[in-house]
Amino acid sequence: MIQTRPNPTYVSIHGGHSGEFCNHAIDSLADIVQAYIRRGFTWVGLTEHAPPVTDAFMYPDERAAGLDAGRLYERFAAYIQTARELKTRFAGTLDIYVGFETELTSGALPFTRRLIETFQPDYIVGSLHHVDDISFDFSREDYLKAVASLGGHDNLYCRYFDQQYELIESLNPAVIGHFDLIRIHDEHYQARLARPEIAARIKRNLTLIAERGLILDFNLAALSKNMDEPYISAAILEKAREMDIAVVPGDDSHSVESVGRHLETGISLLKGMGFSTDWRRPV
Repeated sequence: MIQTRPNPTYVSIHGGHSGEFCNHAIDSLADIVQAYIRRGFTWVGLTEHAPPVTDAFMYPDERAAGLDAGRLYERFAAYIQTARELKTRFAGTLDIYVGFETELTSGALPFTRRLIETFQPDYIVGSLHHVDDISFDFSREDYLKAVASLGGHDNLYCRYFDQQYELIESLNPAVIGHFDLIRIHDEHYQARLARPEIAARIKRNLTLIAERGLILDFNLAALSKNMDEPYISAAILEKAREMDIAVVPGDDSHSVESVGRHLETGISLLKGMGFSTDWRRPV
């Protein structure tokens, strides 16, 4: 039975990036956590990016900062320690889940399993920012390079959802991050998502998510990038609702100022589509 709260609580299943541990974010992790508290959140998942397997998968901003894969691993370890300290410090005020956001590049699956074993996170967010080792979301230029390398938009979408399926099947992440991020620089994404070969892959992935009882991140960051709708698009959301998949808001915050941004809009959209607002927790 769908449980809809009269006044749904504020939560974020995918948030808490900070300038302390992420080059494309600002502000300290402590300041961001305190912003969640000031804005009345009940619980939040901190989901910093996993470090890259090798230098080959570093982002331009990390290279510009003079970092390498080894130093990013050390920074990630510091993130886990800091997040756990904040979890203890604010216990009773804000429920904090210490997680991280995965990747799928060459060597990433065994590497991520080692991260899980070493750091014992509360949960992981299964996300893709690369297709066949090609970054697609850092810039529009990168996206167009990925399109060209894969032989067109349709092939890029198909490969993205195939690799997403591989990630879900292999790592069983509690949360699937921004399910349709592959549309980030495609103004024709709505028609493309409906194409039979792409729609079939979406349905296959959602079926696996439903079978395993995983959660979809309703990622509101898209609304800050002048997009018409969050990740996940309405057409996919409708399928998720029909399959009784839990969908939970994520602000994907990267600063104090972005904490909780567009959350009311996201809650309203989910309520309007008939989703439960008795938010599933990631553990």
